[in-house]
Amino acid sequence: MTRLSDTQAIILSAAARRADHIALPLPEMLRGGAAAKVVGAMRAKGFLDEVDMREGEPVWRETGDGHGVTLVATAAGLAAIGIAPEVGDSAFKEADTAPSVTAESNAPTTDSATPTARTPRAGTKQARLIGMLRTEGGATIAEIVAATGWQPHTVRGAMSGALKKRLGLTITSRKDEARGRCYHIVD
Repeated sequence: MTRLSDTQAIILSAAARRADHIALPLPEMLRGGAAAKVVGAMRAKGFLDEVDMREGEPVWRETGDGHGVTLVATAAGLAAIGIAPEVGDSAFKEADTAPSVTAESNAPTTDSATPTARTPRAGTKQARLIGMLRTEGGATIAEIVAATGWQPHTVRGAMSGALKKRLGLTITSRKDEARGRCYHIVD
């Protein structure tokens, strides 16, 4: 089983939303040697590949002969976040196969036609949290605390970290006169 770091999941999720699955630009927090280290590890696992850049694409590095290369998420990289490449997708080479891997995060929806977000493993607290936030009325912090056994600060952290940042879900809140502040996932 392959586990992804938060940074790797962010890079692959962003690449999944871009045309031709280009992984650039990398997150702003990742610069210099840290970027090279993360990209090197992802290339070693087969999640990213260097390809000759086309005009207008961002450059990862210069090759020395006047050309540059860019970074592209591979089928294995997309599989690591739960996205299967579409048949005939031009961003993948024929020989590119996806090994059986799992990620500790779910994939965000893509910009293309149908969302391809994975659902979390059934029975987990995260799945319960997402289910509560997808109901018509949403859920309050107190209701989530009662359902999961988490502390209020853990609930807020899960919504902002795991759901918003890692999964790319949009969470809104509104004030309900009877229940207090209610949180809801916008689909």
